[in-house]
Amino acid sequence: MLKEMFKKYPSNAAGLKQVQLGEKIKDSLDEAQIPDGLFEKCEKCNEIIYTEDVVANYYICPNCGNYFRISPRTRISMILDKGSFTEWDTELPVSDPLNFPGYKSKLELMKVVTNLDEAVITGEGRIDDTKVAIGVMASNFLMGSMGKVVGEKITRMIEKATEQRLPVILFCCSGGARMQEGIVSLMQMAKTSQALKKHDDAGLLYVPVLTDPTTGGVMASFAMLGDVILAEPGALIGFAGPRVIEQTIGQRLPEGFQRAEFLLEHGFIDKIVKRNKLKQTLSMLVKS
Repeated sequence: MLKEMFKKYPSNAAGLKQVQLGEKIKDSLDEAQIPDGLFEKCEKCNEIIYTEDVVANYYICPNCGNYFRISPRTRISMILDKGSFTEWDTELPVSDPLNFPGYKSKLELMKVVTNLDEAVITGEGRIDDTKVAIGVMASNFLMGSMGKVVGEKITRMIEKATEQRLPVILFCCSGGARMQEGIVSLMQMAKTSQALKKHDDAGLLYVPVLTDPTTGGVMASFAMLGDVILAEPGALIGFAGPRVIEQTIGQRLPEGFQRAEFLLEHGFIDKIVKRNKLKQTLSMLVKS
């Protein structure tokens, strides 16, 4: 305390600023210098984890088992044989049927941020040397919402698979139909379902893999039309969200309602597959 009383301070404002600047520099040097991307935070257990450990564990939290959402290209690299993927139907024209304010600029921003053309990637590749058509939806592109372009890409993929007699694998992840496109987005439910009917009539296999979340119009159409429906552990799967349902019916929902485990128990899906077993499971299905 006495030292503070007799501490010398600069007599002018410039000197005071120099002291403050020096203190800031010292503080910044004292702080740990952590490179960007070195750690990830789990949203479920709030633990800080080495990114290396998350990646090595198939993007699953090693502490609590929570599944991180992953990008389409990461998913493709985990499922398909290395170097076998060929992308289809890139750079389709932007759809904005309602001239929704700010929608086109938002789409352009999403393209830059995600390095994706739209909320789904489609194409062909090989799983253990078996050729398949594959689609992967992107949660980081407007929450994987389904507009005209998404519906068109999925429909074209299914139609090409029917022509080439390929099994279809589709990783579903979506908040539902894209509200900025109105009724046009809802029409994609019928269009994709019709394409799947023709694929089924040709006697070909379709396997949707439901990831977190699979909701709305996507869940009510192609996500639930598979010959074998797989899901990742803990995935939210349903039409309306739990909060909306509770507010509508005025009742509390059962524990775990709309989670993959609940749907498996009630016969809505066929199997829950851990991420590190997905390629093996899909390989078995497409070869059978």
